[in-house]
Amino acid sequence: MKKIIVMTLLSMSMLSCQGSSGVNDNPRGMDADSLNPNLAENTVFPNHAPIGEARGVMPGRVTWTWNRKSVNWDGSGYWWELNHFDENVIQELTDKGIANLAGAATAKDGWNALFEYNNKERGRSGGYQAGQKIAIKANINGAAEYDDDPHGHSGDSYTNPVVLRCLLVSLVREAGVAPEDITVYDVTRIFPDYMQELCQKDITNGVNFVGRDNGVADESAPIVWSALKNSTVNYLPTCVTEADYLINLANLKGHNYGITLCGKNHFGSFINTWRMRAPQEAGLHGNVSQRKLNAYSVLVDLMGNYQLGAKTMLYMFDALICPSENTITIAPENSLWEQPPFNGDYTCSLFFSQDPVAIDGVGADFLINEPVCTRNNSSLRNNKYCENYIHEAALAGNPPSGTEYLDGNGEKMKSLGVHEHWNNVEEKKYSRNFGKDRGIELVLVDLNSATGIKNTTADERGESGGAHTLSGVAVTNPINGIYIKDNQKILYK
Repeated sequence: MKKIIVMTLLSMSMLSCQGSSGVNDNPRGMDADSLNPNLAENTVFPNHAPIGEARGVMPGRVTWTWNRKSVNWDGSGYWWELNHFDENVIQELTDKGIANLAGAATAKDGWNALFEYNNKERGRSGGYQAGQKIAIKANINGAAEYDDDPHGHSGDSYTNPVVLRCLLVSLVREAGVAPEDITVYDVTRIFPDYMQELCQKDITNGVNFVGRDNGVADESAPIVWSALKNSTVNYLPTCVTEADYLINLANLKGHNYGITLCGKNHFGSFINTWRMRAPQEAGLHGNVSQRKLNAYSVLVDLMGNYQLGAKTMLYMFDALICPSENTITIAPENSLWEQPPFNGDYTCSLFFSQDPVAIDGVGADFLINEPVCTRNNSSLRNNKYCENYIHEAALAGNPPSGTEYLDGNGEKMKSLGVHEHWNNVEEKKYSRNFGKDRGIELVLVDLNSATGIKNTTADERGESGGAHTLSGVAVTNPINGIYIKDNQKILYK
């Protein structure tokens, strides 16, 4: 007999940000005396007070939008096939996320506030101006990692095509950006043809795509590493150096180094002599994950680079379907999350922030507290060291490793953002959620007003081995207890 799982929604209050960002009095924040009493001891990551300086219109805010109806996939076919996703729902997740991140009523006002904040941080004034260029760093790693296949016929993870389209639609329709002034890039990979077609139709006709087949190195913009010794010269692409703004669109997923989030997304932001495997040629992987929490990290150099970091006005996670690792075929058994509020469903979410440290810290909390990820990914399981770069970035001006991080243009870095851990996996609250004037604020925008989730009776599901019946419709070889019928999800084990 199979046991029915009753799907429930998590009720989380949307707390307003109070006060302004402040720098921690103890900049390293790791002493026992500086523990935040509101935060419970994490089972893996060490508990500590907020470290670093919060960034953003709403300092330290990470907005999380969630709707179960965004994904309807029973595990058959490729995960990325367009009929598995509801574009209208994902558009709402995008627009409401942009509005909430900026504390605005509409996506239009939200975009304007986000652009104004980025300009102010760079000593400029005003918002987006017509004709200014925007580069979006997508993560196309799993689409054509080892060849030049343009079809995208891969079970590995890469940027969800519908998420990318909805971001582009919002930029054009709500922010007033002309499609021809937008470039989506990953200069180490090949963008699938179907993705380009989807993202260049109707209102977004004219958007540019730059991959390893057409990326151009800007030889006046080499990447300068703070402590990496390697003779390879790595250049930023012209689509980055010519852009006025960047958007970092990363995936929330496990990795064979533990985690891969916005920081590592920039492994596709430079060009050297090995176009297919540029990070290996640059010798970066030995500095991604080390078994200590006070190590130099190349990810901080990328996050704080004067072209890559300073220009980034928005950080995002594509978190619709989040696998436990980067080089596995995505399937329900490695992507149906157990932690609340998902409770056996896909994550069906997007995340937004203007603080690169805060969003990666939140992503790390989600990943290391997810049993599906830790069961299937030994590199993530009990690996507190995978957050090393987040500590280094939060304290970039005085990091635990003692590294002098420079921005690639000769300037010493300051804190790149704020970092801490949530109180527990059920509530997922940070310091600003408790009314503090520093730390992270995680705001859930729950759009599940009509989830379509329902329970099933024994008669509906049947008890005849590999064949089950749902309202008279036979379902053969059910996958991991997930059924989808008429846009409704029926989940049980």
